[in-house]
Amino acid sequence: MSSSEHPLTGWTARNRGFAFICAITVLALALRLFGLGTRFAHWDEARVGYWILRYQETGVWNYYPPIHGPFFPQVNSVLFELFGASDFVARLPVALVTGLVPLAAWLYRDHLGDSEMVAFAFFLAVNPVVLYYSRFMRYDVLLAAFMVFALGFYLRAQATGKARYLYAGTAALALGFTTKENAILYVLAWLGALVLLFDHRLLLSRNHDRKWTETFVDTTKETGRGLLRFAPHILVALVEFFVIIVYFYAPRANGTGGPGLWKAFSNPGMFGAVISEATVGSWNEFTGQWVKSQGHAYLPFLEHFITVLEQGALVVVVLSVLGFIAARYVDDRPRDLVSFAFYWGVVSILGYPLVTDIQAGWVTVHAIVPLMIPAAVGAGIIYRWGREAYEDGDRIGTSATGVISLVLVVLILFPATTVVYMHPQDPDTPSVFGGQRHNDIVQWGQPAADIKPTMEKVQQVSKANEGGTDVLYYGYVDDQSNYVFYVPAEGNIDSVRGQGGWYNRLPLPWYTEMVDANVDSTLKNETLQTRQPPVVITRTSHKKDVAKYLDGYRVYDHKLTLWGAPTTIYIKESALRKANRAA
Repeated sequence: MSSSEHPLTGWTARNRGFAFICAITVLALALRLFGLGTRFAHWDEARVGYWILRYQETGVWNYYPPIHGPFFPQVNSVLFELFGASDFVARLPVALVTGLVPLAAWLYRDHLGDSEMVAFAFFLAVNPVVLYYSRFMRYDVLLAAFMVFALGFYLRAQATGKARYLYAGTAALALGFTTKENAILYVLAWLGALVLLFDHRLLLSRNHDRKWTETFVDTTKETGRGLLRFAPHILVALVEFFVIIVYFYAPRANGTGGPGLWKAFSNPGMFGAVISEATVGSWNEFTGQWVKSQGHAYLPFLEHFITVLEQGALVVVVLSVLGFIAARYVDDRPRDLVSFAFYWGVVSILGYPLVTDIQAGWVTVHAIVPLMIPAAVGAGIIYRWGREAYEDGDRIGTSATGVISLVLVVLILFPATTVVYMHPQDPDTPSVFGGQRHNDIVQWGQPAADIKPTMEKVQQVSKANEGGTDVLYYGYVDDQSNYVFYVPAEGNIDSVRGQGGWYNRLPLPWYTEMVDANVDSTLKNETLQTRQPPVVITRTSHKKDVAKYLDGYRVYDHKLTLWGAPTTIYIKESALRKANRAA
């Protein structure tokens, strides 16, 4: 280093790629934390949030497949205890982990060039679908982030022979398995991609006048030597994996019957039952739920999946094809990681519409993220075209590359800005080509923005109310003989899980539970003759049944989903005045 060179400047020059990745990571964190709590909770966020609050109150938790893995219950319950429950705090773990995931691009440095790593980090930071669901208490982007870290650590372990990367990768993999059950699909996709890469090696051997059997034997020996190098560490890593799994999946009993993690410390003989329940029991619960959730038509789900890709990941898809073709057919030999990730992404596009149970934009994350790796290679090709044209004084080539790059950036940033920040709760969103288009990135269980001020009033009057019912749902029986809003055993956590009347209320229970509101329900409008709590909630279609009993109430009409579920909230004016005085 010359005497005039500042140490920091010299480090940046030598590690320019890492410096850019760090800058992108700061941007990613800022994009995720900005206004994180402003969007009203989605149906799915509210369901999970409600059960975390119930777990926090009772200390009783068991793995329940419909709300997926135990990561949120175990992590968010601690955060709620420390900072209080809110939309911001609920989404914070996802925002932080996915905000840091661009750093994972540096783990791929043995397989990607500097410009490719920077492009990979950039896609992870700003892709519209990934960004939207990084500001959402949902497991999909969190799972993808953990798996990107896991694969990166394993690649570094293979490249360096250092066991610390094996342990870090195993920890990330185990955390991925605590989020959502389709973590197993990642492992299956990886194994399938490895089989295809193995087939690459056999085909290449023919081009070099080698028998495929020789290549088979050599590759098998090479793989065996690599595994043997880590033999003692692999056993420790397996123990590490299962310790993490057992800690998260083990039931919490808190004085109730049956095995419980903390109970086992005072009764060590219970540890066998706890471990069995956390592993075999959880696996059986999961597989049973997954089998029951299948059976829908494939093509409508595939069509929706592709539509979301077109709206939120068109640049990634196009560049991934370019990167895959270049890495497979233009370079001297195929690049294993690029082919691996491309196969992983394509299989996910074809497979997830088959295994998912609802049409939702968040599912596409599992295809978008792996496709970012070949897309980064495609972006690196465009960058090198532009740089070479500039260095050669080719103005036309430089201008053309600049225009292409600008168009690609606009196709990323425009939907990211509109969907994530300007229209995060709207069924339609502006198109980059002008006009409006149907918004398929936002899932149907997202209420409109105007309901949040009303629910803040509900929370205020519930906290100010002294005794009795705070919120009363007026329910009914629908044409299929199902309860709507009404729950026969109100407050019973076990019965709520199985009664559709409670689910119709979502996402409202999350907000009432946050303030520990006393909630009740009725099927009889005559109840309101003698009971007039601060808040009454009913379907808008049944306003006529209750309106005559609710003089002195303000009326607020809202939709609980993107497309409907019109609901009316009545708030007593005297209760509002009392709450305002107490504020």
